[in-house]
Amino acid sequence: MKNICLETERLRLRVASRDEMERYIDSETDEDLKTAYREMLQGALDDPNAWEWHAIWTIELKDGTHVGDLSFKGLDPKGVAEIGYGILESCQNQGYATEAVGAAIDWAFQNPNVAAIEAETDPENAASKRVLEKCRFVATGEIGEEGPRFAVTRESALVNS
Repeated sequence: MKNICLETERLRLRVASRDEMERYIDSETDEDLKTAYREMLQGALDDPNAWEWHAIWTIELKDGTHVGDLSFKGLDPKGVAEIGYGILESCQNQGYATEAVGAAIDWAFQNPNVAAIEAETDPENAASKRVLEKCRFVATGEIGEEGPRFAVTRESALVNS
């Protein structure tokens, strides 16, 4: 596991260890999230050299206050990774998701094997759609399990940064 820590103006993003991921799983009350966290941990354990592409990334204020998390859902052979994110309800509407997702995709595109980052959002989740738009994602016209798919490519990220 690589010790990755990204810092933004207000946030610190850090890749969770196995112990931290197990604590996330144990404390999660939402069964869908618990299942997703288990799958992420298994992906990280199965591919430890790409831990950061499967693990939970904690999102904290610089004072250590936990505000949310994000994760990539692996990196496929074509260089495409899907990102998911969530901010605690008490911390929403403060720009944390946009700041964290922006830092994560900038980090991802430092890897020359990454061609695109994709995401899905519930069609009713206007805030999440705005996060994606602010982070240079565009609608692909496809519908995934969670709703419309969005993508940002290496080229569009470089042109618009």
